[in-house]
Amino acid sequence: MLVPFLIMLREGVEAALIVGIIASYLKQTGRGQWMPAMWIGVFLAITLALLVGGGLELVSAEFPQKQQELFEGVVGLIAVGILSSMVFWMRKVARSIKHSLHVSLDHALTGSRHQVIALIAMVFFAVAREGLETVFFLLAVFQQSEGPSAPIGALLGLVLAIIIGFLIYTGSMRLNLSAFFRWTGLFILVVAAGILANSVQALHEAGLWNHLQTVLFDISATLPMDGPLGSVLAGMFGYQDAPTISTLGAYLIYLLVALVMFFLPSAAPVKQSSSVSSQ
Repeated sequence: MLVPFLIMLREGVEAALIVGIIASYLKQTGRGQWMPAMWIGVFLAITLALLVGGGLELVSAEFPQKQQELFEGVVGLIAVGILSSMVFWMRKVARSIKHSLHVSLDHALTGSRHQVIALIAMVFFAVAREGLETVFFLLAVFQQSEGPSAPIGALLGLVLAIIIGFLIYTGSMRLNLSAFFRWTGLFILVVAAGILANSVQALHEAGLWNHLQTVLFDISATLPMDGPLGSVLAGMFGYQDAPTISTLGAYLIYLLVALVMFFLPSAAPVKQSSSVSSQ
């Protein structure tokens, strides 16, 4: 439950922050008449994310076993790529996101003859990116978990993200975005390493990857994956009680490279304070 909760919280806060900044800027610059167009863009982006997620889930349910494993492996690899790029992109732009959105909004409303369409498109692409990132991650997590805990965690994260977004918009909360995205990003990289290891295992079970399958150790008698603690570790970090060279190697190599890149000093210019309120 914790993994989908934190991911949905992070992605939800990011999306709510984008919408809040745009809405606040429209109000502050006397462009309140454009608010309906903004909400149309938000609605279209949410609809796209739901359609993509629902469509992929329905299609995959009809696959036979090997195709199911292949689908799980491919979705996992896509999720790892998206999560990694999301973490490093937000690490770079967290402090300048407000300025960037203001510039994009001004361009949409002054640099186009079709202002309504330009504003809808600008909001749509900004929010849709967050929605599609979330869809692929949740698909990867849901495929590797059982029971209702993962969907419940995602729902709770979304609800809290909406509340935080509203409080930021009304000025009732100032969120240190730099710290928020730094710590959640670090957690996401560890989770992504587990998803990568499970994806390698899924590709093996699908018959596409049969190299380096020697089991390094087996602690299933001590900490089984289907036990209380093992299932929690498996759901959160991709724990395997009998990892192979390929799965453990993928986990460690990814995590080492990602953490080194994560802790390297960022060269991004600081455009605003890291404590952000949308007003």
